[in-house]
Amino acid sequence: MQLAGHMEWEALGQAFLLSAPPTVGPVTKPLAAGKSSAHALRNASKGRATTSNSVLPSPTALAAVTAALAGFGCSPAEARRRPRARCLMTASAKKAAAETEVIRPTFDFAYWAEHVEEVQKNADNRKFKCDVAEIVRLYQEHRTAAFKVQQMQKKRNEQANKMKGMLEPEQRAELIEEGKRIKEELASLESSVSELSERMNALAMVVPNLSHPETPIGEEDNATVVRINGEPRNSDNAGFELRDHLAIGEILDLFDFESGGKVSGQKFLYFKNGAALLELALVQWATHEAVKRGFQPYIPPDLVRSQVVAGCGFQPRDGEATQIYEVRDTDLCLAGTAEIPMGGKFMNETLIASKELPQKLVAFGHAFRTEAGSSGSENRGIYRLHQFSKVELFALTRNDIEESNKMLEEIRDLEEHLFSQLGLCFRVLDMPTEELGAPAYRKFDMEAWMPGMKKWGEISSCSSCTDYQARRLNIRHKEEYNQKRNLEFAHTLNGTACAVPRMIISILETFQNEDGSVTIPEVLRPYMMGMEVLKPPS
Repeated sequence: MQLAGHMEWEALGQAFLLSAPPTVGPVTKPLAAGKSSAHALRNASKGRATTSNSVLPSPTALAAVTAALAGFGCSPAEARRRPRARCLMTASAKKAAAETEVIRPTFDFAYWAEHVEEVQKNADNRKFKCDVAEIVRLYQEHRTAAFKVQQMQKKRNEQANKMKGMLEPEQRAELIEEGKRIKEELASLESSVSELSERMNALAMVVPNLSHPETPIGEEDNATVVRINGEPRNSDNAGFELRDHLAIGEILDLFDFESGGKVSGQKFLYFKNGAALLELALVQWATHEAVKRGFQPYIPPDLVRSQVVAGCGFQPRDGEATQIYEVRDTDLCLAGTAEIPMGGKFMNETLIASKELPQKLVAFGHAFRTEAGSSGSENRGIYRLHQFSKVELFALTRNDIEESNKMLEEIRDLEEHLFSQLGLCFRVLDMPTEELGAPAYRKFDMEAWMPGMKKWGEISSCSSCTDYQARRLNIRHKEEYNQKRNLEFAHTLNGTACAVPRMIISILETFQNEDGSVTIPEVLRPYMMGMEVLKPPS
């Protein structure tokens, strides 16, 4: 275990100050680097008012400092008694500091400046409203202003050096006046740089990822059918009139919509009896199949910070309603997919590519969707719900398009394997530009034939996001530990191994029998207590 030295206290102090904007008392001087931050941390631990060179902490920030001190192996009281070098740096201290992290996106302004028309056309094809030319104009203006700031800082330093020598009173007075003018001009320039940065970053947030060259242009009907597995079942080849999943669920007593509505509202329900067992079986089976192929299993949090959601690129197109639930009076959101907490797991991290990439993860979590704006037959039954269980695949690769393309094929192959093993009739679609979310470079959808609904219904998708999410979550990689320069942003990928309600629909409608029973796919039977058929209650 490493002793916490001066630098670690300084880092924690900086993290504290960054995380805690003043809620009581003014900042009477600009924050100085190093000494003042650690000083503020120690004062906060003592419960003292801070000096004029720092800020008064909010109660939340004070609690964070207390937790951080505990992580160093000492309480606030002990911190006053013991030399700081004797306080031990522990995992909990690192955790407390990590909780104050801020994500700073790094947009590819240089590429956009060189390819304005290409980036704008891509955004238009994907129906994202943005003004790339305006963003580039602000970027160039920002670069000019930032250069002026550097020149003015150099001038300030030269002027400060002149003050060190022996000077006549008149000379000193002139230098002091010149210093005041430089200070005022520098402050104005820095304010301009900050304002330009805010404006161009805000506009940059709505620029979508580039699209794969083979991605079809246009709306959903333009999707390319890559392959079809199996033959669609219908009443003619089944030999009896096929029911939809709602009718089957009523016969088998699988769904309790009444209790769901009473307790939580519309589009909530209780799975019961065979449906409850099917959910547990599907989740375990899909997770086990992913683990067999080298995916590491996780169960992540369902609540995530709003900046992680933004970093993953979950933003609606212009005019569309958000699908994200926000928790009132907090910065937390309910995750719409485990992709979000799994991406957030790596935020602000630099991975050693030779040892830590690629990363292949499989995560079970609950997905929460507002389903705002949805309508039609898909709202019937369990096709669209506000909450459902999902097994998600997530991967990280080097910043190498060939490597991430290969990983996308690996994820897609696993998904197709799962649906083939279940015996479903499904098709694979290469989705067009208007069906791609902001992060996706390329996306494949898997749609199962749902005989009772008499339609193809989406049961899965997989996407490559290249470096789009990594730039917004600050996920970088380098080849070796001692590499200092030329760090790159990783590529992220995701896919759905099992979205439980859609899978239950597909199984019930595909494997239904004339008497209302449902034959359980053979691969799920070991997870279903050996049951082979779901039968109506006796």
